[in-house]
Amino acid sequence: MDTTTYVFDLLKIILPALIVAGAIYVLFRQFLEKEQQRRLIEMRMESNKTTLPLRLQAYERVVLFLERISPNNILVRLSSAGQTAPDFHRLLQQEIRAEYEHNLSQQLYISGDAWTVVKEAKENVLTMVNRAYHGLPTPGQARGTELAKRILEGLMMDGAEPTAQALAVVKSEAAGLF
Repeated sequence: MDTTTYVFDLLKIILPALIVAGAIYVLFRQFLEKEQQRRLIEMRMESNKTTLPLRLQAYERVVLFLERISPNNILVRLSSAGQTAPDFHRLLQQEIRAEYEHNLSQQLYISGDAWTVVKEAKENVLTMVNRAYHGLPTPGQARGTELAKRILEGLMMDGAEPTAQALAVVKSEAAGLF
């Protein structure tokens, strides 16, 4: 047997073996990539099983916070009867800030944009309360009921709840979880 025939016969064996080995390599690599993607999806689904309830609870608490600080609800919840306007003003501010501080940790579970809108809503309510208080003819001598009346009048003049936009953003974001 001469060397050309020998080399030719060797190529007949090696070349198909290399082609088969290359095909196996490509298929094995694709299989490993798909397996890795499947595991990643499983991990995300497993993670969602624990984080989704936490996120939903955070959205619920933020909605509750916004409802509790809305002027209509906070004025009903905190009685202004028998209080001076300065005392009622201070009580309103303390209650709004306490509610906010109680719900600060919820920002971990909602988007930064939604949390920014929630903070703005809190500031808008505080601004409305301060504006009403400073709009009283004699704030130091006025009654708490007069302050409550001024706040409600300001609410009617503005035409919209200061928490309405934040509620809409939070509800829309929560609906996007499903």
